[in-house]
Amino acid sequence: MTMDDTPFPAAREAASGAPVAEADLHAYVDRQLSPARRGEVEMFLSIRPDDLERVCDWQKQNDMMRGLLGPAVDERLPLRLALRPEASSWPWRSVAAGVLVAVASAAPAWSVRGWLDAAAMRVALAVPATADAELAGFAHRAAVAHVVYSPDMRRPVEVGAEQEQALVTWLTRRMGAAVHPPALSLLGYELIGGRLLPGDKGPVAQFMYGSASGQRLTLYVTREIAGQDTAFRFAKDGPVNVFYWVEDGFGYAISAGTNRDELLKVSQEVYRQLKPA
Repeated sequence: MTMDDTPFPAAREAASGAPVAEADLHAYVDRQLSPARRGEVEMFLSIRPDDLERVCDWQKQNDMMRGLLGPAVDERLPLRLALRPEASSWPWRSVAAGVLVAVASAAPAWSVRGWLDAAAMRVALAVPATADAELAGFAHRAAVAHVVYSPDMRRPVEVGAEQEQALVTWLTRRMGAAVHPPALSLLGYELIGGRLLPGDKGPVAQFMYGSASGQRLTLYVTREIAGQDTAFRFAKDGPVNVFYWVEDGFGYAISAGTNRDELLKVSQEVYRQLKPA
């Protein structure tokens, strides 16, 4: 039997002399292993292409999240939080680090996703309580959700495009209003599927699309917006470009790593299809 034919449990033992657990793979991605253990894990990955693919996905997510949340790590504590001397020890940096760890772990649990969303908002922009704060909030949450799920090659969505009607029925019921994914095939994007996300005050829908070149795009739909309709607004959140707007009590955000002009075309088409008659 060749090394490539070795069953998975035996390969874990033979490749390194010590079992390689899931925790070792995460520690490898986070660069927390000793040089000797790192070499053992790399030997293990050399004969386990599926695990190597997962590790590469986690590393990409780490890099994207560092680009998105890195500036927050170096931000000074807002003055309104410095109420007493010991307030300076508030774990501002650890929150951002925690977000990176949660994303790198790719944990599927709903509770982790809710925590990630809340933690990302705490380190996001420290936006003053103005009329635009809520808009900036949902646009940022959309960018974070895009970074978290779009690199996932195995489970980027909860319900695939082949079950589109079931997806629409499910999200409509959970959000309490009709929601559906617009058709973007004429612009080169095919529906991959969608998922339900925890928002700031209730459920949020995310639809994901992919192009032939591998580019992924997400549409974030929320009912948490109270206020007047707005025109398109553009924001760049780390490596992600976002167009967002409010229409009839819904907040919409289109996120992608593509350039602004292409994203604007997609946003205009989404607006045209979703705008009430």
